[in-house]
Order: sequence, then C-alpha cells, then structure tokens
Amino acid sequence: MSRIADRLRELELVLPPPIQAPPGVVFPFQFVRVVGTRAVISGHGPQNADGSFAGPFGQVGAAVSQAEGYALARRTGLAILASLTRALGDLDRVTAWTRVFGMVNSAPGFNQHPSVINGMSDLIIEVFGPVVGAHARSAVGMAGLPFDLAVEIEGEVEIAPAT
Repeated sequence: MSRIADRLRELELVLPPPIQAPPGVVFPFQFVRVVGTRAVISGHGPQNADGSFAGPFGQVGAAVSQAEGYALARRTGLAILASLTRALGDLDRVTAWTRVFGMVNSAPGFNQHPSVINGMSDLIIEVFGPVVGAHARSAVGMAGLPFDLAVEIEGEVEIAPAT
C-alpha cells in the first residue's frame, strides 16, 4: 500500500472522481500533463463527491466568506490529488511540490487571498509532510473565475519515474 494513500485514509480524506463538466462544456486539455520528471497541473476547482463543481459560488468577501474560501481551496487540493492519482498511478511518485498558483474570485476590496489559498497549502503539507510538501506559491485575486467558482488552483510537482 502506498504511504500517501495510507496518510489520506488516516486523515479520513476522500478524493473525488473525475470532474463532471457542466452541460455543453468540453475540456480540451489534460488536467495533469506529465513531462519527464514533472507533472504540470491545470487549474482545478473544488468538487463534490459526484464530481460536479462544489459551492458556494461567487466572490470571496461577498457571497463567499473567507472561511468558506479556505474550505473550498482545501477541496480543490483534494481534486488536484485525485487528478494526480489518475495520472501517476501512485501519489508516492511525488518527490516534491514545486509550485502552487491560487486564484481567488474576489469582491472589490478583498485582500486576504493568501489566507484563502492556505487551505491548499495546509492540505499539501498535512498529506505530504513539510519536506515533500514544501512549495513556492502565489495567491492572487481575480475579478471572476470560470463557472463562478470562488477558487481555482494550478501547480507543478516533481515526480519519480514510474516503476
């Protein structure tokens, strides 16, 4: 059994199934693109247990509270881990989290983007530990995000070759 899979079970974290696109939407890209020893992660949003996008929807600092934004960033992290699992076969292949780029659908005047994206950063460190989970990060506000998501996150990891 994989060390990271064991850790997810220990934390009682469940990874969602593949994203279910909204009606009429096609995703013409890979959610994880493996190139050599890197896996580049496309923008993800928070997901429900059925694979649909999770709310609340709208701008953080207006329709969505900062605490809800944090929880949505954490759920987005679970969606990213699920996509990485499907692409890599085993999360133990992740040898380092190198970069996280978090986008927050922000109400005018809201400036606590780092506190929201901490939901993702805290999850990575909790699951992978402080060495593998350490990462560079940006957290920025946007005037809007696709499908009125409150949070979208992308990133990159270093990976070991498949065995």
